[in-house]
Parts: sequence; C-alpha cells; structure tokens
Amino acid sequence: QEQLVESGGGLVQPGGSLRLSCSASGFFLSEYAIGWFRQVPGKERDGLSCMAAGTVRSYYADDVKGRFTFPRDNAQNTIYLQLNNVKPGDTGVYYCGRAYGSGCPAPWQSQRWYDHWGQGTQVTVSE
Repeated sequence: QEQLVESGGGLVQPGGSLRLSCSASGFFLSEYAIGWFRQVPGKERDGLSCMAAGTVRSYYADDVKGRFTFPRDNAQNTIYLQLNNVKPGDTGVYYCGRAYGSGCPAPWQSQRWYDHWGQGTQVTVSE
C-alpha cells in the first residue's frame, strides 16, 4: 500500500524553527515530484514548495521563499520541510503530496495534480 506520513509538527514561537518529515511506504519518493502544502480552516490547501524527482531544485511560494527549505533523504525514503524564522501566518496543517509524475506539475501550487496525501501535521506559531 502506498502511503505518506507526515510528522514533526507542534507549537513554535515566532522566529523559531521546526522540521517536518514526510515518510513514504510502498513507493520511492525519489521517483516522484513531491509537494508541501498548508491548509487553514475554511480554505483549500496552499502550495508551499515542490521538488521534482532526481533533483534538488525546488519551487517555493513567495511567502516562504528564503525561510523554508526542502531537504531530501533518499536512503530513508523521507523528505523534510525545514521551517525557519516562522511567522504566525505559517500556522496550519501541513501536508506532503505525491505528484502524478516525476516533474513538478504546472501549476505546482494546485493540489489537483497530486494523487497521494498524508494525514497532515499541525504547526502552530504563537508566543
């Protein structure tokens, strides 16, 4: 069974850092483009980042560019989202999603191009 599982969420103060993990089973993350999304109540998931297979090149949404990075550990079949200098607006449920193919879709920010999702992990940025 192909699954994604996110972890690492929690409460973090503004300006702090957090690292989220997305682990896969049943398939190799290295063979697919993977996206990170954030959802707040009442809204659709917003695309934060996408990394194509076989590359370290990543796309980032403007409001996280320079603050978030997208490390990958192929040996552990895990990808990460490193959140730095977090802001209250970063609060939400974070999801990783597997794209249909190896390249980031166009537009990569649209959740419709991802066919597998984890259960999400809550990140709360507050004093």
